[in-house]
Amino acid sequence: MSERRARPASKNAMKSVWRRALTPPSPPEPEPPAPPARSVPPDSSEVASVVQAALYRDGVRVSSPATLAETYRELRDQPSGMAWIGLARPTEAELLSLAAEFDLHPLAVEDAMEAHQRPKLERYGDTLFVVLRAARYLDAPEEVDFGELHVFVGPDFVITVRHGAAPDLSAVRRRMEETSELLKLGPEAVLYAILDAVVDGYEPVVVGVQNDIDEIETEVFRGDPEVSRRIYELSREMVEFQRATRPLVGMLHGLMAGFSKYGTDEELQRYLRDVADHVTHTSERVDGFRQALTEILTVNATLVTQQQNAEMRALAEAGFEQNEEIKKISSWAAILFAPTLVGTIYGMNFRHMPELGWVFGYPFAIALMGIVCTSLYVIFKRRDWL
Repeated sequence: MSERRARPASKNAMKSVWRRALTPPSPPEPEPPAPPARSVPPDSSEVASVVQAALYRDGVRVSSPATLAETYRELRDQPSGMAWIGLARPTEAELLSLAAEFDLHPLAVEDAMEAHQRPKLERYGDTLFVVLRAARYLDAPEEVDFGELHVFVGPDFVITVRHGAAPDLSAVRRRMEETSELLKLGPEAVLYAILDAVVDGYEPVVVGVQNDIDEIETEVFRGDPEVSRRIYELSREMVEFQRATRPLVGMLHGLMAGFSKYGTDEELQRYLRDVADHVTHTSERVDGFRQALTEILTVNATLVTQQQNAEMRALAEAGFEQNEEIKKISSWAAILFAPTLVGTIYGMNFRHMPELGWVFGYPFAIALMGIVCTSLYVIFKRRDWL
């Protein structure tokens, strides 16, 4: 332990390589000698990023450093201690400082800088790098909010890098400090507590989503026009929820597979198996939610189609009735038009017109009107226009 804290020359060389790989290129300068510890006072950004740092020995907190530099120095002075450092959206300089101090792999540091990673567990030598997706249910907007948590677990340190509001690791720290027997098991116990908190945080989300699905089912059969949008948005959240929970099952089984190889405490093994059971149950529930939303969306589409068909049928029936009325009106208008035409012609009172002096002119005109009207009536009646 003391040899690692002495920072050999190879470690300083690795630090230089990481800085060149993770920062923009700059003009070459002679590299100053590496000091044993940072003597400059921390800036305000570091204080804001370090949510909480503490040193523990035998499961009991012995120190609460305010900065990373103090944490490094006190951990060197206590070789048998364990550092637990909590960061929220740290700067690149802080992550590089942690990488140099604790021999963190450059790829893991790069992932922690960029965030937006899928849940995974990777082992770099004696350091574990874990990415978790925490979730919380927001009652007011009725939606699921996801956060991202990166955890570095080493022989004598735990570093948490939080991107987002969830989870609340202060409650995890209080729980562990109240159960010193569990905290005495070391960094793996802290990793268990973090995993357990993230998985327990899924339960209120599951309850909230179940209530949303029940409400959506009611809205679907009520014919709410906005329900399709709500189904689609909740389905997208369930896709994100699946991406958060499904990889955890494999991650925890991977941890359990290494119990014997890495000498994990038997009590801690039982706790991790319990977390694995909860994750499996939650993952199955989320899969069921997504399937249920797919079926509800299908039912809603069917009901909407039926409603549209009923509306189209009603419009067609109304159009048919309107056409029947138009036929009747048109038929009677045609029947009445014939006598009107004859009467109009002979009502013009010209002096020289045919049949004006004919004795049978008037009866002939009346008979002509009757014959034309009767013929039109018979024709329209046969065509069911009347």
